[in-house]
This record gives sequence, C-alpha cells and structure tokens, in this order.
Amino acid sequence: MTTQNKTAVVTGASAGLGTAYAQRLADRGYDLILVARNAARLETLASDIRSRTGRAVDIITADLTDAAQISVVEERLRTDESIAVLINNAGGALFSPLATSDAAVSEALINLNVTSLTRLTTAVLPGLLARGHGTVVNISSALALNFLPGGAVYSGTKSYVLTFTQALQQELAESPVTVQAVLPCAVRTELWDGSGIELAALPDESVMSVDDAVDAALAGLDAGEPVTIPSLPRISDWEAFEKARQALVPNLSQRVPADRYRG
Repeated sequence: MTTQNKTAVVTGASAGLGTAYAQRLADRGYDLILVARNAARLETLASDIRSRTGRAVDIITADLTDAAQISVVEERLRTDESIAVLINNAGGALFSPLATSDAAVSEALINLNVTSLTRLTTAVLPGLLARGHGTVVNISSALALNFLPGGAVYSGTKSYVLTFTQALQQELAESPVTVQAVLPCAVRTELWDGSGIELAALPDESVMSVDDAVDAALAGLDAGEPVTIPSLPRISDWEAFEKARQALVPNLSQRVPADRYRG
C-alpha cells in the first residue's frame, strides 16, 4: 500500500514505544499526528522527524483520561481523510495490592488503558472502512496473559485490550481494515516510573529495548499476525493457546449445568 499522503496517528508519542513507532512510521513514508500530554517533548520529536524525513507532523497535546481533551482527538480521527493508521499506544501501569490501592488512581488507569483506546478506535473505524483501507494497532501487554499479584487492574486493562482486539478482528474479517494486538514483555521505558515496580528490580534478560520491541511488532504486522508477542520464540505456542481456548467454546453455553455441578 502506498503511503503517499497517508497519515498515521500515534498516541503516547512523547516517549517509549510511541516515539519509536513515530520514527518508524515516518521512515515508512507516513505523515504523522502525534498525541501526548507533554507538549515540549512532542514539539522536539516532531521537529526531529520533520528535519530527518521531510514528513509532515502535527501534534495534539491531550490528556486521554480527560473527556473534553479526548474529544479533540476523536474529532480529528473522524474528519481527517488522510488517516490510514492508528497506533493506540498511550497507557499507564500500576502495581499495588488492590486492598491498599486508591480507587481514583485505578479509575484513571482504566480510563487511559481501556476507555480512551475504545473511544479512539470507535472514532477512526468508520473512516477507515469508508476509504477501503487502514490499520489499527492496539498495545496490550504480556501481563494480559501472565497475571501477577498486585497487577489486577493493570492486567485486567491489558486483557481487555487483547480480547477487544480479537473480537474486533472477527467483526472486520471481511473488511480491508487490519487490526493487530501487540503484547510486549517488559520494555525499557518510563512506564515503570511510579508504577510500584522499579525497572531496576527486573532481571536484565527479561527487559527488551524499545527499538527491538517496535521493530518486532512491525515485523509481525507486516507478516499478517493478528497477535504479536515480540519475545515469544515460537508462534506455534500462541496458536496452541488459541486452539485450546477455542476447544472450550462449544461447552461455554449449554442448557444444563455440567454433570459435576449436579447432585
């Protein structure tokens, strides 16, 4: 697909995976709309990309936990006919026992990781379908599959991203729009700052670089993978996991309870 006059939107673009996605997509020929809270960082990134690649770069400074601010991004997604790609990367992390957590902090995390991603995807899809092409990439996490004590809310939000994406893939199976879920392992980003787990506490061999994670995710997208787990050596392991899940489906909804629940 030609990228001439095509635009990619990247949320959470001011650092980490978002910055790397912005750079890679500019290298692939996309103009960019970069979304994040930190205006100074966005301006610096935009200036660098413009001077290095010659691509057009717009920025939208927005806190995606705020309904009024997210509406500005939604409006751009609905009305800009050049948009071909949405990278739903903005997200946060929280690791704390639920009994000692602040409910308002959990709510903000859910708003960022779940609500904003859902709203932005909902805003962009009609245009992508009408134009007959498009890609949505939703950044989940390996912790959608590997639940840890203290990570109930975070894993819950990232599990939502995975299942939301898989259901959307079924909805769009006959359409020209591609939807990918990416489940990175621990990545060396600022996500960990103030999360309750310090990056330094993790074994070095379990932490991937930002560039490697994004390059792997894009390679998975190019290969047509609906779900990309950058550190998973064998895609057959994911396929076996999905096959086992599908084996449950015929018995998930029956008229009578299973025999073991009946006296």
